[in-house]
Amino acid sequence: MQILLLTSSARGHAIAESLSKSSHNPDIISISPRSNPGIKKIAKQEYVSDLMDFDSALDIAKKHDIDFAFIGPDDPIGAGMADALDSIGIPSVAPTKSLARVETSKAFTRNLLEQYGINASPKFMSFDRADPELLSKYIEQDLSGEFVVKYDGLRGGKGVKISGEHLNSTEEGVKYAIECIEECGQTVIEEKLNGVEFSLISFTSGTLVVDTPAVQDHKRAYNGDTGPNTGGMGTVSDANHSLPFIEQRHLDRAKEINRQVAAALQEQCGVPYKGILYGGFIITREGVKLIEYNARFGDPEALNILPLLKTDFVDICQAILTNSLTDDLVSFHEKATVCKYITPEGYPNNKDQKGQQIEFPEMPENAELFYGDLTEDSNGNLILGGSRTAGIVGIGDTIEEAQAIAQGLCEQVKGPVRFRDDIGTKELMQQRVNTVKHLFS
Repeated sequence: MQILLLTSSARGHAIAESLSKSSHNPDIISISPRSNPGIKKIAKQEYVSDLMDFDSALDIAKKHDIDFAFIGPDDPIGAGMADALDSIGIPSVAPTKSLARVETSKAFTRNLLEQYGINASPKFMSFDRADPELLSKYIEQDLSGEFVVKYDGLRGGKGVKISGEHLNSTEEGVKYAIECIEECGQTVIEEKLNGVEFSLISFTSGTLVVDTPAVQDHKRAYNGDTGPNTGGMGTVSDANHSLPFIEQRHLDRAKEINRQVAAALQEQCGVPYKGILYGGFIITREGVKLIEYNARFGDPEALNILPLLKTDFVDICQAILTNSLTDDLVSFHEKATVCKYITPEGYPNNKDQKGQQIEFPEMPENAELFYGDLTEDSNGNLILGGSRTAGIVGIGDTIEEAQAIAQGLCEQVKGPVRFRDDIGTKELMQQRVNTVKHLFS
């Protein structure tokens, strides 16, 4: 079996690792914008190529007689890589360009939920006219100055700005909204939600949906959830596949929303969604609300989820493609995980450490190491890039145990790097529990 993996991060290393454990013993052919030392050890062949170079990807696929492709990142998915591969007879575990609008267009997703009566959105409105008076009136009168402005397209995780965090006034919000409209033709302005966030990622094949363990991401750069947003500094999952602050009714509602959206997408687009459907949710006083959807695995979330998978990942991928996905095909170990991302000391703003050497300790059986933005020189030394370097995942019976494993390994990493040592701690988790209790008190 020949599997084409298009990837660009530690998420890709985790996907490659999971595929390689299959009883099918597949040959993995990878395409990445830079060589990944972890994937290189797993793949039969690694190609370094721009993931948006569709012609090159199709040539590689033809050369290796690929059985199916797994597309990791958002950009090639959003641009229609699955459509391009399908045109030469290669199915992909990734949605078509039309279906991927669930991630690439915030307006499409909000309107989809509204059209199909899925009550999970905050108050919102999309705008395609750069009218300062109209924008200002909506922010002030309809949203009482508590608002979020969303770029209606992919922007590397930096397209959302929130009042009180990135925008300090209505005027700043209007200015950013106009910038979005001028760049991509549309913006979405919506009510700012207060609560606690979590992610629920589901394997999806049309209306067949099977969930993975719930995960919480920590996007802020520094301890105490302070500093600028990042791609994610770490993530937590619990042994019961929920989280300490999530009540069963909240998890059930998120699962219901994912199923409703999968069905709505199929009806709206006329073809089944085949791939990974990632819902970003928030528990509010009014119940569970949808923040946004992604059309692929999250990073770091994939680093928590995939190491827990007991069943064959290739079988799951094939079931997604053949519309034969069932709950029996998907089983996870009842373990907790804590992922902490190692980053350069100056991340996310200062890239002075780029090019310097980094060393990792040996990983025990209850931990995983997934390489991100680093390379290997001719002497076998690992060299820092400018972004998130590697995810270290501790696996234990409890979150506290998993945290201690990840923390101890992170402390042994040598080089000009840092990590958030509060992710997964009892204190930080209790804060989340207290916040949810306060919402309903």
